[in-house]
Amino acid sequence: MIVKYCCKSTASILAGLLILTASGAVAAGSLAGSVGDKRFPPPLSMNPKDQCTSAYRAYVAASGHSAYATTFYTRVVDLYVVCGKALNAPSQKAAEDIAMRNCQGGLKKWRLNTASGGCAIAASK
Repeated sequence: MIVKYCCKSTASILAGLLILTASGAVAAGSLAGSVGDKRFPPPLSMNPKDQCTSAYRAYVAASGHSAYATTFYTRVVDLYVVCGKALNAPSQKAAEDIAMRNCQGGLKKWRLNTASGGCAIAASK
């Protein structure tokens, strides 16, 4: 008799735990649509076809660990913005490293010097 009630209560407790863990996994599963840790507002143009604007939108839409790096924009001195992104990396740190390398690679490729001193991580998640 006691075993009969013990099995029913154990089953209901396990079912409750399953419901709680499943709902938590769904909430924490995707980072899509999240801006994440925004360190400074990235300088984005109003042109939706601009490469840095589309890179930032892809960063926000990414579902995994991602990062967006860009140069600071100084209106008086700098006439350009260079950016880099990393999407769906294994970790947030790895995404930040890749995004920084991509941004710094753009500075080297076009042989640019910025008044602000180079690239920085604007946002990561």
